[in-house]
Amino acid sequence: MAPKKKTTSVQAETPRPANVSEEASQKQFEQELRNLTAKAKEDGWNQSALGQLSIYLRVALLLGLLGVASHASQLALSPVFGSIPASAPHGPVLMAGCFVGWSGNVFLSNVLPFYTELLLPLFALHFPVVQFFVSQFSEKLGPWYGPLLIESLTLFPLSVVSAARVADYFEDAELGSLPKFVADAAPGIGSWAFFRLAERTVSSQVAELIGRTFVATRIGLQLLVAAVYSAIAPSKYLLLAVPALLHTAILNTHVMTPMATDAINNTLKAENWTLLDRRESLTGYISVIQNEEQGFRAMRCDHSILGGEWVKIKGSIISEPIYGVFAMLEAVRLMEKESPVPDEKANALVVGLGIGTTPSAFVTHGINTTVIEIDPVVHEYATKHFGLRENNPTIIADAVTYTDKLVNESSTKFDYIVHDVFTGGAEPVDLFTLEFFQNLNSLLKDEGSIAINYAGDFGSRTPKMVIRTIQQVFPSCRVFREHTRDEANVKAWGTDFINMVVYCQKSRGSIKFRRPVEDDFLKSLLRRAFLEPRYEIPESTWVESDDTSILTKNSTDKVIKLHQKSAAGHWTIMRAAIPAKIWEMW
Repeated sequence: MAPKKKTTSVQAETPRPANVSEEASQKQFEQELRNLTAKAKEDGWNQSALGQLSIYLRVALLLGLLGVASHASQLALSPVFGSIPASAPHGPVLMAGCFVGWSGNVFLSNVLPFYTELLLPLFALHFPVVQFFVSQFSEKLGPWYGPLLIESLTLFPLSVVSAARVADYFEDAELGSLPKFVADAAPGIGSWAFFRLAERTVSSQVAELIGRTFVATRIGLQLLVAAVYSAIAPSKYLLLAVPALLHTAILNTHVMTPMATDAINNTLKAENWTLLDRRESLTGYISVIQNEEQGFRAMRCDHSILGGEWVKIKGSIISEPIYGVFAMLEAVRLMEKESPVPDEKANALVVGLGIGTTPSAFVTHGINTTVIEIDPVVHEYATKHFGLRENNPTIIADAVTYTDKLVNESSTKFDYIVHDVFTGGAEPVDLFTLEFFQNLNSLLKDEGSIAINYAGDFGSRTPKMVIRTIQQVFPSCRVFREHTRDEANVKAWGTDFINMVVYCQKSRGSIKFRRPVEDDFLKSLLRRAFLEPRYEIPESTWVESDDTSILTKNSTDKVIKLHQKSAAGHWTIMRAAIPAKIWEMW
């Protein structure tokens, strides 16, 4: 019976391993299925994440390129129209283009027989051509309508297509986890904020590099943007842009090449003008031009003249400037002091170089002179073309930063300071603030004196605000115009745009000028006529007013808004001084 029981037991237990094996296999299968499902989900999530990342990268690229194109457009307009008039329609044109593109992306996709982004390289490649041809009519269009028309034909369509394509991309973005009102608004607001950030970043970076290579020029930047567009959106339609590209390469005088410079001179020769040198730099487009008939040479920055000298009339000691205001600045030496300082023992600081008229005169008088100039090309051209005289190396630096450093880290003091800064139709606002003048005051000796050149529309609020700011720092000041008010010019130009010099001293008391002697004139005819200040502006002009505002570093925006009218008046004056063709051809 035992064997039977054993056999029965074995028979009863024999199928159990098979059941265990089947159960294990089932569990293993289910686990593998779960693993496959998890992997599929992970792969799907990864694929989705990569897709979403791709969307945002493409959006960032398009908005970044639009930022570069936007800044390059402003740079390209400033030599013809000035930076302030060029900037006036810039914001509205961009906003209008982005709004039209963002709201009309579906319409554009339905209407166009190809992808919207294929238009981007075509528009970008036509920027230089449109700017060149429309600029030839700048005299008729004026400083406001010229930039508006050019950017309406260039930047507006580019921003429309860019915004439309960005909107297309965001239709595939997964924003379901966000509240609906956030998901609806975030793409548009975020895109605009990113674009403005890109534009500001480009502006600051380009300022450091501009002019160093062809790519880092106004036309070079625009061609770079067009090249990137062509790479990301290639098509047979690019053949339509070949004529525009050929014009830019061969006929466009705005291109910084020797061939373009020769073309300019071949054209200007018939009008007795010569372009001696030109380069793009951080303060603007810098060039040196010469009028062969009248016999003078000038340095320009964008749509402004930084200074000039007569080449037909050569001074026996020093060159003759073409503007009297630069001789007036030298009158800071004539301000009477209780203890007069001989020139050979005097120290002077000149903020802003121009062609170097004032510092060269100081050096000729034997004054130990230090110059601060932010633009290295201005210094190079002042030396090369205007014979700048120096007895100290010129400090190439931002004046605000450098004077801060002098005040805080040095015991250096000056007998004379000359403040002479002006570019592109308006003064650099940061150099006319209360804080900057306080720094200059700290750098003056107790009996020191300062001469401040200011150019602007005296019918506007800005000059009076600047004078009030200066008087907050310096206890005694007098203000003189370069010329008397000319009613005919005011009527013709619509502005009383003048050069004036504010003379101040650190100590209290009346300001008096000694009579100049023969040595003060340096055998210069213009200095004989302008060295001694003559046309004083009464203090009541800026004191007896309800407006008591001054300019501080935290309130510069209000002055920037006031610059537009002044810049338009300056533009008209510059067109009267130098023919339109000079400005238009660069």
